[in-house]
Formats: sequence, C-alpha cells, structure tokens
Amino acid sequence: MAEEENAPRNPEALTEEQAGRMFAGMNDIIRAGEEMRALRSEMIKLFAGFGWTQDKIARLAEMSQPAVSKQVAKYGTGDPEPAMELSLDQRDIPWLEGRLWGLAEEISESFPGAARCTPYLNAIARGRRRFTSQNVDDLRRLVEEDLRRHRAELPGGYREAYDEISRGLDVPSKAAATASASVRRALGCQIQRDRLRSGGSRA
Repeated sequence: MAEEENAPRNPEALTEEQAGRMFAGMNDIIRAGEEMRALRSEMIKLFAGFGWTQDKIARLAEMSQPAVSKQVAKYGTGDPEPAMELSLDQRDIPWLEGRLWGLAEEISESFPGAARCTPYLNAIARGRRRFTSQNVDDLRRLVEEDLRRHRAELPGGYREAYDEISRGLDVPSKAAATASASVRRALGCQIQRDRLRSGGSRA
C-alpha cells in the first residue's frame, strides 16, 4: 500500500483539483438545468391559466403537445391562478431582481466582452450564483459601473430604469405577489428587456 501511495503519478493524468473543478462545472450546469426545467413547468401552468391552448404553448416552448398536456395535467385544473399584473411598476423583490437581471443582460449584449456584469450573468445562467441579497447587491454595483463607463453610448432610459430598480430594492414592498419568485423574476426580466428595446423604462 505504501508503495502505491508513494509511486510517482502519471504526469498526463488529471489532478484531484482539476477533476474537482470539472465535476463542479458539470454539477453547476446540471443544477441550472433542473431549475430551468422547473421554471418552464411553472410557466406552462401560468400560460395555461391565461387560457392559452396547449398547441400554442407547445409551439412557443418547442415541446411536443403531449409533453405540454402532461405538464398541465400534473398541476390539475383546480381553481384558476389570480390574475397577474405585468406592469413594470411593481415593488416586490423578485420582480425588481428580474428587472435588474434584464437590464444587466441588455447592457451585456450591448457591449460584448466589455461589460463588467457579463461574468456575473454567466454565473447566474449556469446556476453558480443565486439571487441572494449579497449577489443582488454585487450585480447592482457591476451594473452601475457599466452605466458609468458606457454612459455616452447608452440611452437615458437605462439609467432611469436602474435608479427605479435600486430605489425599489432599497425599500421593497411587503405586499404579497402572485406566482413563485422564479416566475416573477423571469417575467420581470423579459418585460424590462422589452421595455428597454422599445425605448422606454416604465410600463
């Protein structure tokens, strides 16, 4: 046994540290994939509650109709979900986090390779970072830095949106919101991106 432990290692073999990093990366992607599948299921439930047909949902989600039908059946028919407001001007934390996420993604795509917030966004996409208070504060600082660095190139609506999001995160509303936090983040992100692309910041 001692001889085996003291035997020289194959210089071409991976070290434990290298293998650990590889497995960590794989686990991050797997974890993010599981979370995204769960989010997709919640979105299917939401859109079915809106009265959308299963065929329409299947086409938009690039899924088979039987797969969508299975997801809808999984949640049952039950009582319909309360109507969800889709205005940007909402103050619950998940919605504001989604808006910040959407703003950061627009900045990142506007300045590929130069935006300071891009690595953080990649970590969120891979499941390596969560929407904790600390991580949200870190993302806010990076977005604010990008807004300063690229002030001349960005429309004024970007800064206006950031200021509004920051005020909301500093003093969030305690009002109960419909749907899960992950769904509200996803919706807030998409609606913020659409609003910025249309040239505005508010709904």
